[in-house]
Amino acid sequence: MKFTRNVRRKIIQVAAFGFTNSHLGNFAAGSIYKGSWKNFCSPGLNCYSCPAAGFACPIGAMQAVGGSPKFGISFYAVGFVLALGVIFGRAVCGYLCPFGLIQELLHKVPSPKKRIPKPLTYIKYVLLAGLVLMFPVFVADSFGYGSPAFCEYICPAGTLEGGIPLLLTHPELRMQLGGLFILKAAILVLTIVGCIVICRFFCKVMCPLGAIYGLLNKVSFYRMHVAETGCVSCGKCRDACPMDINPVARPDSAECIRCGKCAAACPEHILSVGFVNNQSKLISHGTDNS
Repeated sequence: MKFTRNVRRKIIQVAAFGFTNSHLGNFAAGSIYKGSWKNFCSPGLNCYSCPAAGFACPIGAMQAVGGSPKFGISFYAVGFVLALGVIFGRAVCGYLCPFGLIQELLHKVPSPKKRIPKPLTYIKYVLLAGLVLMFPVFVADSFGYGSPAFCEYICPAGTLEGGIPLLLTHPELRMQLGGLFILKAAILVLTIVGCIVICRFFCKVMCPLGAIYGLLNKVSFYRMHVAETGCVSCGKCRDACPMDINPVARPDSAECIRCGKCAAACPEHILSVGFVNNQSKLISHGTDNS
């Protein structure tokens, strides 16, 4: 049985989601896994405080080390993300990110569908520079610890995967709710509505991890390939793209998650996604249907 590229991608997404969140029994207990595997990061965005999470979040790890009194750089977290980015680019977002899968499922909810204005896609770089990299270093408490600002004030994945499940099982936490939770709940609602209307709204606008992987799309080994001739400018690849880009004009776009939907939609088979760029591969990949 031959699976289409999109079906294969969905299988990988579900498998990655399950592997990253394998401690499902912790939901009933309201506990968090703190074993040795939590010393390692997941490839995609997945909250450390999610009861089912078996790995740390790379964004949280970067902030935790950057905000320590003995300021340092989390060489493991940074190196891990950069290594994955150089190999796969933003394909990590398209295949391995648990919150990416959640967003795609939300987008299936019937509603009017919209495209994001391009200027809004730069917000994630501001969040990366300001809240992830700079804030924990330059804004510290009386003990010298910097705040993990993105996780603490913004991250809707943390609210959905960690905050809400823990509140449901810990009445003492519900007694301490205040303005910060209201802010994060509002951001979560905005994100959910955004993802229903706009495909991968969080990826496009708010995700600092996607911003890092996207910047590495231009140098990654796994990339979009476009044949030099054959394009008839039909626009079908652009219409099929969930990230609102023109793959022929911008094959190395920082927004491309390498999902391959454009290649499946191309009637001339001039597009492909993979490690190798040769014409036979282009033709065989291009005939895959989504």
